Amino acid sequence: MSVFVARQAIFNRRQKVVAYELLFRDSPKNFFPDIAEGQATARLIMENQLNLGTRHITSGKKALINIGPESLELDLCAFLPCQDVVIELLESIEPTDTNYELCRELFHSNFNLALDDFVYKPQWDRFLKLVKLIKFDITITPLNDIHPIIKKLKDHKQIKLLAEKIETQEEYEVAAGMGFDYFQGYFFAKPTMMKHNDIDYNYGLVVAIYAEIMGPNPDLTKIAALFELDAALAYKLLRLINSGVFPIQSKIASLKQALVYLGQERLKKFVSLIVTAHTAGKKPAELMQVCVVRARFCELIAKKVAKHQSGEAFLTGLFSLLDAILDQPMSLLVEKLPFQDEIKAALLEEKNTLYYILKVVKAYETGSWWALEQAVIFLNIQSDILPELYQKSVDWADSYKNNI
Repeated sequence: MSVFVARQAIFNRRQKVVAYELLFRDSPKNFFPDIAEGQATARLIMENQLNLGTRHITSGKKALINIGPESLELDLCAFLPCQDVVIELLESIEPTDTNYELCRELFHSNFNLALDDFVYKPQWDRFLKLVKLIKFDITITPLNDIHPIIKKLKDHKQIKLLAEKIETQEEYEVAAGMGFDYFQGYFFAKPTMMKHNDIDYNYGLVVAIYAEIMGPNPDLTKIAALFELDAALAYKLLRLINSGVFPIQSKIASLKQALVYLGQERLKKFVSLIVTAHTAGKKPAELMQVCVVRARFCELIAKKVAKHQSGEAFLTGLFSLLDAILDQPMSLLVEKLPFQDEIKAALLEEKNTLYYILKVVKAYETGSWWALEQAVIFLNIQSDILPELYQKSVDWADSYKNNI
């Protein structure tokens, strides 16, 4: 598949290119699409850093990559090589205690931090010792208004200043005279589109891997086997290992070895990165949570009526909203997954035990009590046991969600 990214050059006082800001694009049209910040950053990392690498895109120069509140909280920086990037903290990040601690962790992980579209207020003072670059958007903060701020910032010897949105010779000369170190804007160069090919992967397998990782005792052999079912996922995993983020001490001879090398916490973050990159906005993320609750609910019901099928019931619930998440027909999706016939039949609404278990779960979720009573008849269970099983499912999903 084709993927896109734009880069805009950053110049020093000698008008030499010293870095590029990378800007997410999802088509040949050179503008930011209408998607959530976290998804844009996740896709930028998946499609570029874990594909050709940022060094390829920036011709070996530093890459400035936007990180907003969601990306900061999700620790998406963990998938970027600190030596190759500058983390550009967007203006939407508030100077809170929590964000200060997250930025301090990045600083101590050897990342260079920048503040984007900076508008000074005293709450930012403690952050200043952590940052190397501050960007001023001169359309937001006119050059004539920021003399006192620049004087204050110059007291921090490590901080360099960048004037953004420079569009005329006069603006450049004024900014240079004020002591700015770097410059960015249409006067120098517009963002340049770049297109390359990436390898597409089976999102259904991502969900299966996600489910296995959420368990209390993830089975690396099973997870490795799932990665082996999709060459694209295996490629992304190995690219992560070889992306410059982690020091490699030995050659990787198998996918299981790669997983062991990555470690459980990094693996959780990696799968979470893929989920973030390919679910648009809050709705799909919520659907993912519903799927996990459903999976556990189906499993607990199965243990009451068909214990030997509890594993199949879990998968049936887990994948029951995959068509809504990916906006594709369920009939096409199930053919791409290594399911048993019983699971495929239930997902395609063919009547079997797994179908009726899922029907009970759906009816309970929506409060369709008549449909619920009809479904429990086929399973030969009492509906009064369901509230406790549902609460256990929610608690289970919440406990593991907090660990991702």
